[in-house]
Amino acid sequence: MRLKDLTTLIYVTSEDECLFIRKTKAGDINYAKYLGIGGHFESDESPEECVLRELREEAGIKREDLSGFAYRGLVTFISKQYDNEYMHVFTAELAKDLRPSGDACDEGELYWVPLSEIEDLPVWEGDKLMFRKLFSDDRRFFTMKLCYDGDKLVSHTEAVY
Repeated sequence: MRLKDLTTLIYVTSEDECLFIRKTKAGDINYAKYLGIGGHFESDESPEECVLRELREEAGIKREDLSGFAYRGLVTFISKQYDNEYMHVFTAELAKDLRPSGDACDEGELYWVPLSEIEDLPVWEGDKLMFRKLFSDDRRFFTMKLCYDGDKLVSHTEAVY
């Protein structure tokens, strides 16, 4: 496994909204899609260190500002067109008065989206399956394997622990 195959994502909620980044770099695999905050591991980082660094860099949010920080799942992204990824997925809550003031970063534009509207966002098909795990009352750790042909989800498996 290569370091570039390891990524993190965090979905930060505040009241009834969730923080997303809309990717704006042309040529990016995620161009115009909405994602949680995250990115690729740097050398010698743990999943927690990576996701917290990415959250600080992209949204200006620090660990001490979060409550309920939890490692929620591992998603294996398999694609014939793109590199495979192993995504370590986290959730946390942020008080409304601590929300970042800026709406852009080097990676894209930040948006607070009502939880009731997240399934309507332009996202990867498998993300909607992941949202059902992340935002349910069932807080158990989960794994998913999402297999794509281009942008189309062709199969998936999931388990909870």
